[in-house]
Amino acid sequence: MHVLHAIGEMGTGGAESLVVELVRRGPEVGWRSTVASAGGAREDEIVAEGLADVHRVPLSRRRPAGLARAVVATRRALVEAVPDVVLAHNVGVTAAVTLAQLSRRRRIPVVTVFHGVAAEDYRAAARLLSTAPRAVVTVSEAIAGRLQAAGLRRPPVVIPNAVTAPVLPDRQQARRELGLEPGVPVALCAARLVDQKRHDVLLRAWAHLPRHCVLLVAGDGPNRPALETLHRELALGDRVRLLGNRTDVPRLLAAADVATLASDWEGLPVFVLEAMAAGRPVVATEVDGLTEILRDGGGLLVPPGSSDALTVALERLLTAADARRAAADAARRTIADRHDPLHMTRRYDALLRDLVAGPAATPEPGEAR
Repeated sequence: MHVLHAIGEMGTGGAESLVVELVRRGPEVGWRSTVASAGGAREDEIVAEGLADVHRVPLSRRRPAGLARAVVATRRALVEAVPDVVLAHNVGVTAAVTLAQLSRRRRIPVVTVFHGVAAEDYRAAARLLSTAPRAVVTVSEAIAGRLQAAGLRRPPVVIPNAVTAPVLPDRQQARRELGLEPGVPVALCAARLVDQKRHDVLLRAWAHLPRHCVLLVAGDGPNRPALETLHRELALGDRVRLLGNRTDVPRLLAAADVATLASDWEGLPVFVLEAMAAGRPVVATEVDGLTEILRDGGGLLVPPGSSDALTVALERLLTAADARRAAADAARRTIADRHDPLHMTRRYDALLRDLVAGPAATPEPGEAR
């Protein structure tokens, strides 16, 4: 089965990591994969590994002119790739793929993978997803519930994200390369610098932690200038290090004691799954998929927006080795029991094959099977 993965871009976010995981696991269930995106570091990765064909499609554009270009490029990708089914990641990409097929006799089945949106955007998302794709997958039960409450007129299929446990380099070597002392408590936050992730709350929380604790922030985005200003105002110095985009998250995890996210909302963040698989306990906000993944332990949850609660939870896990070890053990068990990547891929495969097995459609002129 030929699967086209359509996604806005192939940067370093969680949705991109899911695409890479599915592309890597696809051959185990009989998939051939093509990726259509605006490009990025993760696309370079799969090309270098020979895992998939790629089509350059500006799917990340939101303006009308940008959407029109995305539709034209998507239509070309569909004609050239001739996939059996499309996995469209999130709402804007679903719209572009749907519009690209309006004039086609043969409509390729589209399945939307919904990773979540801001609270105010759920109604619009539910309207589009009620009609455009053949099926909707959500990455957590919480996201499915919010979509249905917003008016989704079909039951979504919940397939939680999963990860292959990262191979960590030597801890002390990783720390030396990052300029960290061997015994310093270190937390890692790997997330785009956007409003949703609330790095401002995290920095304010960090300002009240013991001065020898270090926070590594991996990621970039439009909020970087504001965060750099806040960093200076709080006089955080080397206690908080804004590292920019990184492709070496396993090395950062090797150096870290704890992973953290202060998000206002989340689907099921792949960074948290990777951290837990690596035995790093998590301090995160009690929202959406984060609540689900940490329900059996593996870390601590705090109310969103509360820098005080975040400070208390971070200090507890950074300074209490016994609590950290217990949370790390629970984190590994959770990933092993509930987030196996091959099991996830098989669930996607079963869903997609059911759709592909539907009534045959007439190929477009010039298309070949």
